[in-house]
Amino acid sequence: MRQLVRREVDSRFSQSLMGGLWLVITPLAMLVVLTLVFRQVMGVRWPGLEQTESDLAFALRLYAGLAVFQFFADAVNRAPTLVLSQPQLVKKVVFPLELLAWVNVGAALVGLLVSGVLLLLGLGWMQGGWPVTALALPLVWLPMVPLLLGLGWLLSGVGTYVRDVGQMLGPVLSALMFLTPIFFPVESLPVSVRGWMALNPLAEPITQTRAVLFGGVWPDWGPWSVHALACLVVALVGAVWFERVRRGFADVV
Repeated sequence: MRQLVRREVDSRFSQSLMGGLWLVITPLAMLVVLTLVFRQVMGVRWPGLEQTESDLAFALRLYAGLAVFQFFADAVNRAPTLVLSQPQLVKKVVFPLELLAWVNVGAALVGLLVSGVLLLLGLGWMQGGWPVTALALPLVWLPMVPLLLGLGWLLSGVGTYVRDVGQMLGPVLSALMFLTPIFFPVESLPVSVRGWMALNPLAEPITQTRAVLFGGVWPDWGPWSVHALACLVVALVGAVWFERVRRGFADVV
């Protein structure tokens, strides 16, 4: 798995002059653009912060949500073609195809780790240090691993037979980006709407990320446990589905 993840990450930046630096350049460039648009052009203020908040404080809160979403979108975007992109493993070799979902999540995790380092560096620069609650950040992100594994098995199983799945994901992820609390905190929503946000699989990790980094509070273990359990259920359903449909892969790849 380590070799496959390394090969997958290297293949994304092969023949590019900047190489792995794009892992840093891409999220930072997007963050600069979004900060200029929302902060300078539209004059958006982060709810709950003082009017004199710095651009860095606004940008880091935006980046905390953006990093989680990019991790999710990166893994989900590639999921439908996991089996289709490896026909040699399906037809010619006895290979545990369920490992492809692990490789996909592992490659996306590299980008999340880079974003996490950048986020912590920016937080340390702004506050002159880090709250002790930042140690809980890996636990906050941990449930997304089984979530993305389950979605990887589900989408790759369906996408192998129905090639339109990959085309449908673009608009779905674009809509999800604006329905996810990236550009706003959940607390700014009307009370009648907040309950529906629980159906968004990214709302909890983004909210908890901001809490442990900027609020200096430990994760709320009640909602975290519910979210983690739901992610495990998705992983279980995805694994069962993948096992049932994999028998026909060699006929359609």
